[in-house]
Amino acid sequence: MNDVTLNNGLKMPQLGFGVWQVPDEEAAVAVTNAFKVGYTSIDTAMVYRNEQGVGKAIKDSSIPREDLFITTKVWNSDQGYANTLRAFDESLERLGLDYVDLYLIHWPTPQFDEYVDTYKALEKLYRDGRVKAIGVCNFEMEHLERILNECEVKPVLNQVECHPYLAQNELKEYCAKHDIFVEAWSPLDQGGEVLQDAVIQQIAVAKGKTPAQVVLRWHLQNNTIVIPKSVTPSRIEENFQVFDFELTNEEMKQINELNRDRRKGPHPNDMNKR
Repeated sequence: MNDVTLNNGLKMPQLGFGVWQVPDEEAAVAVTNAFKVGYTSIDTAMVYRNEQGVGKAIKDSSIPREDLFITTKVWNSDQGYANTLRAFDESLERLGLDYVDLYLIHWPTPQFDEYVDTYKALEKLYRDGRVKAIGVCNFEMEHLERILNECEVKPVLNQVECHPYLAQNELKEYCAKHDIFVEAWSPLDQGGEVLQDAVIQQIAVAKGKTPAQVVLRWHLQNNTIVIPKSVTPSRIEENFQVFDFELTNEEMKQINELNRDRRKGPHPNDMNKR
């Protein structure tokens, strides 16, 4: 496993396990399987409604708490300073934890313009030692600009949709300039067209790897944190086997050139659902 060092000095596994759309009753089994394979970083959220399942897997695990890296997020309907503090307490209770390693704003929801106050609540949680690091999800450059200008604690990362068809090059450049990591959700294009792309397929054959492993390796070599999701034990293991090979500069270039700026999810400026 590769660790990255966040801008506050905290180490975070570069490869984590996501549980989006995993029902609560299945989450405990999926996370337990991920632990068995070697994952120690788990990414959940209030709106996934599986924090209890994740918490059960953590409680039943023999892995020391300090060796785990647990992320959760505040949902759009809970934004605002006081609401965020309450929502965090509720997430912590569902997880059965004393602290989380990373707490994120799930979407900026610019229509409601509460993300600065929400982030200030995250800063309080960070200063109180209840979270080890804070960050954001789905923030465009203009949203990050306001956080950097109006708040005091720099986000450690920005979790966004990112895959070879949505490479996020401009946003990555901006984040790198400000020492903010990019973390990819939907890193495999939700198992869609990207994995069928001829370029990805050819590289996979040449490397003796699966298309998914090639795409995950591309993320890692681009210095992106990545959180693939699966409930299938064989796929959970497959997604972890990405540290025993490297893509050449030419192969990286070929994949970089696949970018179409094509989203599967909503644009952050349009996502104001509560």
